[in-house]
Amino acid sequence: MEKLISEFSIGLFFWQSMIFIGLLLLLRKYAWGPILNAVNERETSIKDALASAEAARTEMENLHSDNQRILKEARAEKEALLKEAQSTRAQLISAAKEEAQTEAQKILSQAQEAIQNEKRAAINELREQVGSIAMDIAEKVLKKELESKDKQVQLINQLLQDSDLK
Repeated sequence: MEKLISEFSIGLFFWQSMIFIGLLLLLRKYAWGPILNAVNERETSIKDALASAEAARTEMENLHSDNQRILKEARAEKEALLKEAQSTRAQLISAAKEEAQTEAQKILSQAQEAIQNEKRAAINELREQVGSIAMDIAEKVLKKELESKDKQVQLINQLLQDSDLK
């Protein structure tokens, strides 16, 4: 019985081994190939996804650095524009002040010239009036003084002596 059990065990072992080997061959042909292919495809897709993620991260870093650079350039340009605007404003104010001073000086000069002209005109008019008054007075005085012929001759002689041709 022991022999039978031992032969049975060996036979059982043999057939179980054969079934196991057959099962392994079947699995290798029909299951492991597709499973390994699926695992390889999954591994490849994961690697591709990781590479894409790395590329996206690199691109994001590049975009971030580009954004930082653009912001710095924009700030620098803004500062330059502000400085230029302040400079232009200062120049415009300075030019306006100079123009106002020039215009004020011109107006002042014109006013002074007008005052001088008016003064001259007033002096000339005053001279004419004084001369006219003096002539009127002299005429009246001479009429009174020269009522007689003797007085006229005496005055002419005196004037001739005073205005002696020298």
